[in-house]
Amino acid sequence: MSDRIRLGGMALANGVLVHGPTSWACAVRLPDGTLKVAARRKRLQAAEVRSPLLRGPARLVEAFSLLPLVKRALPEAKLPFERPQVVAAMLGTVVTSSAVRRSGLRPVAKELLGSLLSLAPAVLALRGGELAAYHGAEHVSIGSYEHGEARPKEHERCGSHLVGPMLITTAMARAAAERAPEQVRPAARAAAAFGALAASVETFGWMTRNPDHPLSRALAFPGHELQHRLGTREPTDEQLEVAEAALQACVELETE
Repeated sequence: MSDRIRLGGMALANGVLVHGPTSWACAVRLPDGTLKVAARRKRLQAAEVRSPLLRGPARLVEAFSLLPLVKRALPEAKLPFERPQVVAAMLGTVVTSSAVRRSGLRPVAKELLGSLLSLAPAVLALRGGELAAYHGAEHVSIGSYEHGEARPKEHERCGSHLVGPMLITTAMARAAAERAPEQVRPAARAAAAFGALAASVETFGWMTRNPDHPLSRALAFPGHELQHRLGTREPTDEQLEVAEAALQACVELETE
């Protein structure tokens, strides 16, 4: 496994995006059944960021910066949050979370509930179409490549494992920010969000390096259950073919 390129990925409604340290590749299944692949070098490379405070935000920025590049190179790609129902859920979550934070609940309870509500758009996105199956295909292909043997539809580095750390760090950071003087509270909230993201990604990295530690297992449990029960489905051979095409194109570009 040490000689393998560390890969990440994202499931689309009709395909899979795979990315490595310097490159990305996306494969989609067109309505007529044909397979279409695009691969490019990354413009922003978060792997070069070494600061623990900046690594998490840099990876998030890198991931989102890929989406317009994917759409430009592969217009047929259907991104997870393109569906109108998901956009509506995102707007509804913003309104509901604001109402919760203005409620009379205790600060930590408000922040935990608000953080849980923020998962609604992702849950809704996974409930429609083939997204969950392509998510499973992404995990099977990347996991099998990394381990050199057939792997299940759940992956130990899936972003869903960030749920546990994010819920805890976000709730604590926001609760602390609310105690700041009113005149500096907006800045405190921004700093809290940034710090929570950075802490969550660093915690997630520790979890992947220490998977058997009791604390690591406890933090991974919510995300694993979300991944196992809702976030993934067993892929078909055709969906696995799409994921494998994206993986091979990415690896080829990385090893040139």
